[in-house]
Amino acid sequence: MTLARLVTEGRVQAGVDLSGLTTYRLGGPAAFLLDAATSDDLIAVAAVLAEETREVLVLGRGSNLVISEAGFDGLAIRLGPEFGGIELDAGARVTVGGIVPLPQVARTATAAGRRGLEFLIGVPGSAGGGVRQNAGCFGTEMVDVLESAVVFDLLTGKTAAVDAFALDMTYRHTSVTATDVVLSATFRAGEGDPAPGLELIREHTRWRRLYQPGGTLNAGSVFKNPPGDSAGRIIDSLGLKGLRIGGAEVSAKHANFFVAMPGTEPSHVYLLVKKVAAIVGSETGIQLEPEIQFVGHFENAEK
Repeated sequence: MTLARLVTEGRVQAGVDLSGLTTYRLGGPAAFLLDAATSDDLIAVAAVLAEETREVLVLGRGSNLVISEAGFDGLAIRLGPEFGGIELDAGARVTVGGIVPLPQVARTATAAGRRGLEFLIGVPGSAGGGVRQNAGCFGTEMVDVLESAVVFDLLTGKTAAVDAFALDMTYRHTSVTATDVVLSATFRAGEGDPAPGLELIREHTRWRRLYQPGGTLNAGSVFKNPPGDSAGRIIDSLGLKGLRIGGAEVSAKHANFFVAMPGTEPSHVYLLVKKVAAIVGSETGIQLEPEIQFVGHFENAEK
């Protein structure tokens, strides 16, 4: 079995534009794309990858991706509706499919009297992506609420339930790899009156509208926060708000958000990230680490 055979069978698509699958709305095509309707589709692709070496890109909501103009010369994988749904389990647990948007988890769980997941309203990604990145907002991270995840390994074709402590979750890091697909996640929640939780969600939403560039094309926080400080504060302190390369610009509202204006190319975002990191390093000695992921080849952008 080969990817070409799966294309012939209609299980995999070839030459699919990825730009619409990212929040930046930028980038070229993937050589191959699997929309996994069921676990059987993942098993079929795992069998192919055992024989045919291909780079893999697991797509969630595309909220932290910059895909190059040339695209991705590998296999992109996106989960289908079977991997959605939210279940309110006994013991105040909340189990969600890998594709479920985390803001939806926050609203649904809180409205049902499951407390402690309100912070997820500020995380734009999917449950699967949130687990992989140990995403967080408002001082809370996934590690603080995650009980376990169900993960499919594309290298072995095996599915396993993994306890959170086994995922090596630290700040914006886990042991979930590029060839792992998070199928579902179970969160620990408390039980309580929905009203204060829903008000907290409204407060978080108001804060984001005031201090983050809503209504723009962006990928959320560009850099991880260095220990004891804020990447946005550092960038702002150096007067870099409004710095622009091509159509990519450091937001005037929040310096750790880079927005894509009309005419932006992926390479503009890449070069702006490199330039800001270089200026911060030169001026402060702090080496900022990108939180967003660059996919594809950007080497020509620096020439």
